[in-house]
Amino acid sequence: MKIKKVAGILLAGIMMISMAACGGKEEGAKSEKLIVGTEAGFAPYEYMKGNEVVGIDMDIAKAIADEMGKELEIKNMDFDGALAAVQSGKVDFVAAGVSISPEREEAMDFSNEYVNSTEVIVVNKENPAVTPAGEELAGSDLDGKVVAVQQGNIADIWVSNKDNCNPKEVKRYTKFAQAAEDLKNGKIDCIVMDQYPAEELVAANDTLTTLDGTLFEDKYAIAVKKGNKELLDEINKVIDKLVEEGKIEEFTANHVQSE
Repeated sequence: MKIKKVAGILLAGIMMISMAACGGKEEGAKSEKLIVGTEAGFAPYEYMKGNEVVGIDMDIAKAIADEMGKELEIKNMDFDGALAAVQSGKVDFVAAGVSISPEREEAMDFSNEYVNSTEVIVVNKENPAVTPAGEELAGSDLDGKVVAVQQGNIADIWVSNKDNCNPKEVKRYTKFAQAAEDLKNGKIDCIVMDQYPAEELVAANDTLTTLDGTLFEDKYAIAVKKGNKELLDEINKVIDKLVEEGKIEEFTANHVQSE
C-alpha cells in the first residue's frame, strides 16, 4: 500500500510539474504578442489595404511592438467594441484615432497625445443642407439638422452635447462609407468627422464635399486598460521618440492621399 501511495504521489507530482511547464510555455507565448484593437474604417489612421489593416496608427503600433521586442497582432472591430475590449483586457491597447474625454479617462488610461485632429463637416456637393451662418463654422450651423457621426467617437460625443449644438437627430454609423451613401441619397444632412478621413471620403465620392473651416479641434492618444502603467510607460517612451524624430509626420505623409 505504501509503495502504491508513494508511486501515486510521484505520478501526481510529475503531472503537476508537466502541467505547470505547459502553462508556463503558453503564458510565455502569449507575452510574445502585443494585441492592438482598431476599427479599419478611419483612413488614413486605419484602413484596409487588401486583407491587411494599415494606417498611421498601425505604423505607431508596429513601432511600439518593435521597441518591446514583440509581435504585433491587429484585431479589427467596431470602434465601441475596441474600447470595450481594452477595458476587459481582450486587447493590450487601442489605436484608432481615440480622443481623450473625461468619461473615457474614468474607464481607461491614455498615452501622451500624438495627433492634433481637426473636425470638419461633409455635405452633399450639389445640395448642401448645411451652410455656415457666419464667417466660421459653428455648432449652431448643425441646429435642426440630421447629423451623422461614427458611433462612440469624439464627434458623436461633441454633437450629442446640447451645449455645442442642437441637431434634429444624430445618426450613428459604424462605418463612414455607410454614412456617405446616406448623405448622397439625402437621408442625412451632413457628416461630422476628422479632416483627413473626410478628405479620403470626399476623394472617393465626387458628389460630396467638405465645408471650409474647422468645427472643433481634438487630439488623439492610445488607450490602455486602467492601471496598466507598465505598458503605458513603454508606449509613451515610443510616442515621445516618434514625435521628436518627426516620424508621425512621416507616417501621415505615407498614408494621406496626394492631391
